[in-house]
Amino acid sequence: MRILGIETSCDDTAIALVETKDNQRTSFRILSNAIASQISIHQQYGGVFPMLAKREHQKNLPLVLEQVFKEHNFDPARPAIDAIALTYGPGLSPCLWAGITFAQELAKKWNLPVIPVDHIEAHLLIGLMRQSNDFLQFPPDTIFPSVALIVSGGHSQIVLMKERGKYEIIGETRDDAAGEAFDKTARILGLPYPGGPSIAKQALIPTNRTFAITLPRPMMRSKDFDFSFSGLKTAVLYDYQARTPEERESQEYIREMSSEIQQAIVDVLVSKTLKAVEQFQAKSVILGGGVAANTALRERFREKLSEGVQLLAPLPQLSTDNGAMIAIAGYFRYIKGEYPQDASTIEAKPNLRISQVC
Repeated sequence: MRILGIETSCDDTAIALVETKDNQRTSFRILSNAIASQISIHQQYGGVFPMLAKREHQKNLPLVLEQVFKEHNFDPARPAIDAIALTYGPGLSPCLWAGITFAQELAKKWNLPVIPVDHIEAHLLIGLMRQSNDFLQFPPDTIFPSVALIVSGGHSQIVLMKERGKYEIIGETRDDAAGEAFDKTARILGLPYPGGPSIAKQALIPTNRTFAITLPRPMMRSKDFDFSFSGLKTAVLYDYQARTPEERESQEYIREMSSEIQQAIVDVLVSKTLKAVEQFQAKSVILGGGVAANTALRERFREKLSEGVQLLAPLPQLSTDNGAMIAIAGYFRYIKGEYPQDASTIEAKPNLRISQVC
């Protein structure tokens, strides 16, 4: 079976073609995974403008699809595809609608079923996958219950996964998402968007700790599993404003502050996740979302996880938004018949919560 996955929840226009192989454990081969990034367009604003992103999606979708088809010499009039999976939430409403409308037009043209997919569930499922030769498949050993940390520019959630398809949100941000905190603090320091990679790059460079910067770790010791990163952004702004122009524009200050920002965010994310692992006696931790590609975050989990608790993290290129994860999540919805017979009834659900897809 071949599924076309379409992802437009934020500012990446992603289309992938995934082939399934049914055996004792369903395997997936990613035949194509094309992405058109809008980073250069939104960089001047330091964040994503939804309506601008929508227009770019509408322009990019046919081009990305053409790229996928050329890789496999598909006939655009009747390609060798069995179904279309798309993101219908959560995400930015105008962006979601761009993908939905495009998929509906394709489905009508090719007479194919359309499978609406939850963006967060897709991150969870791709996080579970292990690579075996050219295929992705679920590990054979017991990994449930699992605690998933989904962190990106728009989402910061801890999800308890009792088994595949059974989810419960046990923690989430009360204000800014972790990726949003990276973006906003990077903007204060004059670093380019997206903030996460920019700050991580600066944090790699050793400093002399000249400024002895110490930032708060918001809610790290609270008894729940929620996050709050708005206070961290404010603390960075206050420290920045308290410095002389010479100090705050120096490379030493930017590198030291970047290191402390990354350390503070990683400390909070890891602490909250480990608390959930202990309370629910989880056998694995799943990482997903763009921030999950952060090397410091992955290394900290490897250091801190107890023996017997697996760290399940996708390849960095599959941590960020991509069409392959949508196609894979769509497959499991398809085999259970969880998709509408009439694709025109699919609507964007920007505030969709993963517990609603069960």
